[in-house]
Amino acid sequence: MDIKTLALVFATVFVAELGDKTQLATVLFAADREVSGWLVFAGASSALVVSAGLGVLVGSTMSNVIDTRILSYVAGAGFVAIGIWTLVTA
Repeated sequence: MDIKTLALVFATVFVAELGDKTQLATVLFAADREVSGWLVFAGASSALVVSAGLGVLVGSTMSNVIDTRILSYVAGAGFVAIGIWTLVTA
């Protein structure tokens, strides 16, 4: 197992999810005293696992068709576009 890659992916996703709308939604669900915190944890964790699995599947498939450098450029441009859009609409 490549522990360096595992740690890098974990750290990147962990930091990206902190304060994200997904985490805020999870906090709101968990704040409801009538809902089990364990159920909220299980639901949120399952959703993240399925979402990550979908990302791996799509990324692996796309990398077989498109050069990974081009994918990196497109992803970077997408993040920049989202950032600019966020600043403009704020």
